[in-house]
Amino acid sequence: MTYFGFLGLFLAIPITIMLGLTWRDARLGRQMPRRFGSYSPWAILGLHLAMALVYTTPWDNYLVATSVWWYDQAKVTGIVLGYVPIEEYTFFLVQPILTGLWLLFWMRRQPDGVQRGWENGRIRLSALAILGVLWAVMVAILVTGWAPGTYMALILAWALLPIMLQVGYGGDILWRHRKLVLLGLVPPTLFLAAADTLAIYDGIWTIDPAQTINWYLGGILPFEEFLFFLITNVLVTFGMTLFLAAESQERLAQLKTAVTRWRASRLPIASEK
Repeated sequence: MTYFGFLGLFLAIPITIMLGLTWRDARLGRQMPRRFGSYSPWAILGLHLAMALVYTTPWDNYLVATSVWWYDQAKVTGIVLGYVPIEEYTFFLVQPILTGLWLLFWMRRQPDGVQRGWENGRIRLSALAILGVLWAVMVAILVTGWAPGTYMALILAWALLPIMLQVGYGGDILWRHRKLVLLGLVPPTLFLAAADTLAIYDGIWTIDPAQTINWYLGGILPFEEFLFFLITNVLVTFGMTLFLAAESQERLAQLKTAVTRWRASRLPIASEK
């Protein structure tokens, strides 16, 4: 199987199915509930595609340049940008499309209305502290040069920074919508991990065993590859949920009010000077 053949079978077909379900929902009048109607869901999905392409490109080029993973040249078109084949850039886009469409499908089935009492700063700070420690450990692995931890550390050091921003802003919002988040996150991750297992078995790409901890799921899939799909789907699911949730707009309004008050409090000091 070629790389584009893999994308067509495991990404294009499911995306087509999800688009068909989206069209069917529109025909039946099933709309996004007001609690997730802060912005156009298509605009938010498009924003995540742009961010995925920009943020992933230098990181993935580094992985190939340092032989953390490599691809079979006989299974790609030969069009390479930097160190990475054009098929990989396509993957950067179609994965968040699939995960985003899946999440929006379940968002349209959520009840409407926003209840009070959802704010919880302790959740945000606790989660942020845990993620911060984990990120520091991953950076330490890269600095000390422990080879078996390289791929895992590169994944987490790269992905935890934006995830910490998401959790620091709206960890309690994500916790409030935890059933939706899990539903949007788990099935695409398991599906893509299974597809990745077949791709590795077929030799489309290969992961360097010297730069992994050599834990294999099903005897084939490196743990780091499962972690990659989990963490990238977390980025998409967390990001789209936070952008669209009404609670995020409430928090944004609160932050704007706080900034305005702080600026106003500084005016008398400025005028005295």
